[in-house]
Amino acid sequence: MKERYPRLEINLAHLKHNVAEVVERCGSCGIQVAGVIKGATGNIQVAKQFDEGGAAFIASSRLEQIEDAINAGITKPMMMIRIPMLSEASDVVRLTNISLNSEVEVIKALNQEAARQGKLHKVILMADMGDLREGYWDKEELADIAEYIENKMINIQLVGIGTNVGCYGSILPTVEKLEELVQIAEHIEERLGRELEYISGGATSSLLRVWDGNVPKRINLLRVGEGILLARDMDVFYHYDVSRLYQDCFRLKAEVIEVKDKPSHPVGTVGVDAFGHRPVYEDRGIRRRVLLAMGKVDYGDPMELLPLETGAEVLGASSDHTIMDVQQAARDYQVGDIMEFDINYATLIHLTNSRNVHIAYV
Repeated sequence: MKERYPRLEINLAHLKHNVAEVVERCGSCGIQVAGVIKGATGNIQVAKQFDEGGAAFIASSRLEQIEDAINAGITKPMMMIRIPMLSEASDVVRLTNISLNSEVEVIKALNQEAARQGKLHKVILMADMGDLREGYWDKEELADIAEYIENKMINIQLVGIGTNVGCYGSILPTVEKLEELVQIAEHIEERLGRELEYISGGATSSLLRVWDGNVPKRINLLRVGEGILLARDMDVFYHYDVSRLYQDCFRLKAEVIEVKDKPSHPVGTVGVDAFGHRPVYEDRGIRRRVLLAMGKVDYGDPMELLPLETGAEVLGASSDHTIMDVQQAARDYQVGDIMEFDINYATLIHLTNSRNVHIAYV
């Protein structure tokens, strides 16, 4: 079939390399990796690279993605990383081996469903360490719930505690923060009279501690998505050396549908755009512009696109068109030419959710 655009190309060999590299780096610190597939909307080929690359778990916040992975023949343990809804307790037990939890009513429902299905479901209790997303803020309440599970629930096995940092409150996984998590875990172990199997110290941002070699010894599970899929955050925001990881696992390509010299400022009375916003435009005179056959419906925020062409600049977008300034571009773009972009995590999620974006494997 002739190539169709917009087109998201996925380099499976590079992706599998990234999985294996992160698994090895984490393994040297005694840490297992749960491979988070939600950033690529649970794409099956992506999930298979996490599996074959050595991730200990396949993880997602969406049960549909986990079910797709199971149906594709992936036999790794499945992990639900979003706090389950009461309404999906049955499917959580049916599809996953382990889930992250912070509400006792949900855990009770999981216990009932596990009994009904004749299963033992594993849970990790989440502690809120300041990022203010999910988890118990009162650490004694957390310990009380751990003891309640241990003594009162037959079909739920408490296997660990965990935390999330960075995803909402932008809190960094400092050594002190993770040591505090370990202390909470050890307090719970004292109350239970046994050792927990997992202390899960966060997600991609916690790779900073792995790269620095100062992750507390008892942290033994991380949930990693972006750090494998794109490997950009550690590089761009924290200036870590990720040269052993590929940053081109995903590449967006779009077709040029118009090339014109036009004013750089809209002409007429300015109101609001198609999304109800009132943009501000800079008047730079007549400029060479191209239109691409993709828009916000496909990728979300146009200002998060990363053109590979030196001198090409994203000006904005409507639902189905992206406007580029190519006045300083080295290439003389013509209708039918293809423009390429690197992408970030939010853009990847939009692209893999869009039925109008054609996915190809290279």
